[in-house]
Amino acid sequence: MTLTIVFVCFFVLLVFSMPIALVLAATTAVYLFFIAHAPLTSLIQQLFNGLDNFVLLGVPFFILAGNIMAEGAISDRLVKVMKLFVGRSWGGLAVASVASCLFFAAISGSSPATVIAIGTIMMPALIKEGYGEQFSIGLLTSAGSLGILIPPSIPMILYALVMNVSVAEIFMAGFLPGMFIGGVLIVYSVMMARSHHWRSVEKFDFAEGIGIIKEGLWALFLPVLILGGIYGGVFTPTEAAAVSVVYALVVELFVYRELKVAKLFAICRDSAVLSASLLFIISCAMTFIWMLTVEQIPVKLAETIIANIESKWLFLLATNGVLLVIGGLMDIVTAIVVISPIMIETLNRYGIDSIHYGIIMIVNIELGFLTPPFGLNLFVSMAIMKRSLVEISRAVLPFILLFLGCLMIITYFPRLSTFLPDLLLH
Repeated sequence: MTLTIVFVCFFVLLVFSMPIALVLAATTAVYLFFIAHAPLTSLIQQLFNGLDNFVLLGVPFFILAGNIMAEGAISDRLVKVMKLFVGRSWGGLAVASVASCLFFAAISGSSPATVIAIGTIMMPALIKEGYGEQFSIGLLTSAGSLGILIPPSIPMILYALVMNVSVAEIFMAGFLPGMFIGGVLIVYSVMMARSHHWRSVEKFDFAEGIGIIKEGLWALFLPVLILGGIYGGVFTPTEAAAVSVVYALVVELFVYRELKVAKLFAICRDSAVLSASLLFIISCAMTFIWMLTVEQIPVKLAETIIANIESKWLFLLATNGVLLVIGGLMDIVTAIVVISPIMIETLNRYGIDSIHYGIIMIVNIELGFLTPPFGLNLFVSMAIMKRSLVEISRAVLPFILLFLGCLMIITYFPRLSTFLPDLLLH
């Protein structure tokens, strides 16, 4: 009876288009008042407890660092370095685009920020060099989604929080799958370039090359600093977020000098608004998770699933199908904080590594960024290229198929996700 009341309340509020944070808080309030007969002051206490976690300090810092770099010159320097090294090969400009997305993803931790920062530069450049428009739009829209899989990643921090796993461990787990998907995109780009004879004609003399490398070193060193510091145990992922802000500010203001001090207020304001919105959702989600745990809903769900699905591999296949639908309909925060905790007990019963499951969920959400009608990256590319949703969706379709193939490999080859954490932490 309790389970029915909770989920009816949850879905009715969703149907009426209430903000997800209020849906989670209101559902918990209904449970406390009508079922648990507890004072509503306990809801306030749980909202506070939901944010009383050191890990969450990394979220606003990574958001601020990403916004600083999106406004500054770091993304432009990364692109120039990649064009210098691979631009003259078959599909070199496309390969440079994917490589730039991989590097920027290791800086910003945000998929839309990666599409904006790299796509704004590279989509027009690819089209100008003779690459097909549909291919160019599809490639950058898809490669930008790697922003949430290559660490550091804001969604990974949220997953670590709600699933009670190590942030450093989930960061390490995302690196190889992210590079694997990036490698698949590069191979596909080269194959398409050879069949269509796409090749850049831009040349750099020796002096220009040295200058590009010198300028790009500051941008290239940031992911080395952040990831090296985390994996080397120099600082925690939360401390790494603060380091990334300081480094980005110093480089943009005093080295590249293309970020104006006057823009800092707007950057900080936008980052604060986004951080506050995100943290409020997390706070409400943690109260919802507390309610689910008290009522043993994950245990009941696990018993129901296991009674109907014997094989864990069949369960993972079914889970992928559900997550693909959810990823296309829900925003990323909702998908992580609502779905993940419900599955904890089921994962334990099947013996599925929660780190491996986290990577599966992140890849599914990446696909959600690319899936019409609500894929966020589609809308970002629409704004950049001034094309309709139908045109952008058609351009992305081949890359969705590539991502689906990669998802199946990541799902059924768990060592791809667990190898680095096992090697470096265990």
